[in-house]
Amino acid sequence: MKRIAYHLMAKLPASVQVEDIIQNGMLGLLDAIGRYEEGLGAQFETYAVQRIRGAMLDGLRENDWLPRSLRREMRRIETAIHQLEQRFGRQPTEKELSEALGMTLVDYQKMLQEARGYQLVYFEDFSDEEEEDFLERHVAGHEADPLDVLEDKTMRESLVKAIDDLPEREKMVMGLYYEEDLNLREIGEVLGVSESRVCQLHSQAIARLRSRITGTVRAHAASTRGRRASA
Repeated sequence: MKRIAYHLMAKLPASVQVEDIIQNGMLGLLDAIGRYEEGLGAQFETYAVQRIRGAMLDGLRENDWLPRSLRREMRRIETAIHQLEQRFGRQPTEKELSEALGMTLVDYQKMLQEARGYQLVYFEDFSDEEEEDFLERHVAGHEADPLDVLEDKTMRESLVKAIDDLPEREKMVMGLYYEEDLNLREIGEVLGVSESRVCQLHSQAIARLRSRITGTVRAHAASTRGRRASA
């Protein structure tokens, strides 16, 4: 259960306490024990993991995982990444990004640390809520679903290319977390850095990927408008 909780921590802001997640997971375990029936085709361990993870997520949904003010700051980082990438023809360094944003490297890294929980795609990106967002303005139809966008062939190819273009250490963090299923502490041990540094690298990698995704959506939206105009 602790492993599931610590794995979720990379997707949550620093204000979330792992003990609270574990407590929610205990409720899921108790629910799994009460509901499990042998002969349903699933081993209890597999079933319990699903219920534990579900209970943890249900408990977290009651809170705002990432303040909107911090999301706006992260969008500033995305914009800076895009602009510098266009200027340099490569991924910008942390120092270049902090200078472009008018802040010290320490403050920039602190923002990345606070942004633990920053995600590749938010459902809010596709709604018509008052919070502004590029995807909200340019994806046709409010019924668009993040999963549909990510499953689009062009989007998949763009995302694969964006991951391949990540700085080596950020690419390693993403691979160890999403493919090897290691938590932040374990990744830090592999890379020889602190858990907080892994958190910073993870947040920055997500910002780079989101920057590339919005660029793909921008091109798609322009192409769609062109087709409609010529129809």
